[in-house]
Amino acid sequence: MNHPYTVVLIIPTGIGAAIGGYAGDALPVARAIASVCDRLITHPNVLNGAQLYWSMPNTLYVEGYGLDKFASLCWGLHPVRQNRIGLVLDRGIEPELQVRQLQAAEAARATLGLSLTDYVITDTPLNVELRTSKSGASWGTVENPDSLLRAAKKLIDIGAEAIAVVARFPDDIDSVALEQYRHGQGVDPLAGAEAVISHLVVRTFKIPCAHAPALLPLPIDPNISPRSAAEELGYTFLPSVLVGLSRAPGFTTEPTFSNDIWAKEVDAVVVPTTACGGSAILSLSNSQAQIITVSNSTQMLVPPAPLGIKAIEVNSYLEAIGVLVAHKAGVDLASFNPTISPLNCLSVM
Repeated sequence: MNHPYTVVLIIPTGIGAAIGGYAGDALPVARAIASVCDRLITHPNVLNGAQLYWSMPNTLYVEGYGLDKFASLCWGLHPVRQNRIGLVLDRGIEPELQVRQLQAAEAARATLGLSLTDYVITDTPLNVELRTSKSGASWGTVENPDSLLRAAKKLIDIGAEAIAVVARFPDDIDSVALEQYRHGQGVDPLAGAEAVISHLVVRTFKIPCAHAPALLPLPIDPNISPRSAAEELGYTFLPSVLVGLSRAPGFTTEPTFSNDIWAKEVDAVVVPTTACGGSAILSLSNSQAQIITVSNSTQMLVPPAPLGIKAIEVNSYLEAIGVLVAHKAGVDLASFNPTISPLNCLSVM
């Protein structure tokens, strides 16, 4: 019997993707793909929309490092009904801003029925710093990673099954990069550093983790791009993180349960055409999965062909969805052409 048709959707964080480079602007893509497959596996950059989110029962929320380990066959994914989430707050967050994060967490419990443990404040400020590479991609550093890990360990010890981290990020209102991002251009200056934080927790504890930055509200700008508008709402980005983590699959290194999911079950992968150099796509390109690359411009210049990746290249996510529908149905894409080449006779000599 065939396994459920499984698609992996990858839009790497911090590389300025035209779609997926902003807070939650790839959610429409994920919703549409989830409607035509049995299981969608994707990552927080695709599903987090600050205070906006959209729950999809057949969609697995997998942090980037965990997705890399899954793709390389090192880890499997164990679906869950609900995780108990532990909340880590950076000691560098000001008291009033800290209260706003806690109010978001309490609202998630009372309004959405999510399960949270008590929270922990790190013993020292994390001191996040933001960086930009020569390519234009964003990244960052954490001065006190041990403090983060001690806080996460405390929560795991009291029963947390997933970790949400809120770290104080630098306020740089006059930054040219931030101004461009708010107006729908350039790269998310926070995304690369966020990935560093979640990778560290997932790698160390093999537990789902996602991050929400703590920032002071920016001055109102009536000309904000619709794609960046989600980040202009309220005082916190925590709601979408908590919703995602509430049903994020656990990680396993052995096939313990019959419903565990392994990379060999992936049928198709959708990724931007210029972003094929990541660990997950390189691993999955060596499997039976059909690679579909989408013309979704990024700051990266890593197309599939120079890497030896065989891919179906399409011009839009709408076209990619059509390819997925045909692939799931077992219909040869060549049959959609108005002319079909005849079969040739091959010599056995």
